[in-house]
Amino acid sequence: MRLTTKGRFAVTAMIDLALRQNSGPVTLAAISQRQQISLSYLEQLFGKLRRNDLVESTRGPGGGYTLGRNPSNITVSEIIMSVDEPIDATHCGGKENCLGDTGRCMTHELWASLNERMIEFLSSVTLQKLVDDQVAKGVDLDGKPSMKRAISAMPMSKPIRVNAPNSVFALGNAFTKA
Repeated sequence: MRLTTKGRFAVTAMIDLALRQNSGPVTLAAISQRQQISLSYLEQLFGKLRRNDLVESTRGPGGGYTLGRNPSNITVSEIIMSVDEPIDATHCGGKENCLGDTGRCMTHELWASLNERMIEFLSSVTLQKLVDDQVAKGVDLDGKPSMKRAISAMPMSKPIRVNAPNSVFALGNAFTKA
């Protein structure tokens, strides 16, 4: 089977999107930061996902992406195939010409059966199931990095407010008023 990072990243990004879309459209920059996937790579993937109606885009301030359908109606195989990732373990791409003009290889049926089982399995797994698995694991939905405050060895004191002239001219005026 040849499942490259394209298919893996598409599934990962779709899980991230499904987890966070309830608070509005999700930006690719946010997904990129959380999942450590290149923003330009995500833009390419989401263009394909949008053309296959798996996601919808919203332009402008507050824009981003939302799912095009209910996550329980989106399968992993759809996501992978929508980004042009073939799910194929055969050497010939399923064309039965493994050996060129001489026909199929001796293991063609084996790899074709594996293809069927992989597609069957990936078609049985929904995006909703993957989201539910992440929620059960306690995934952080804020996605904000935790900001730890530094603890100073010295106690913090309030700045001293000085009521003194701040320039030579103000100093001169202070003497003339007195």
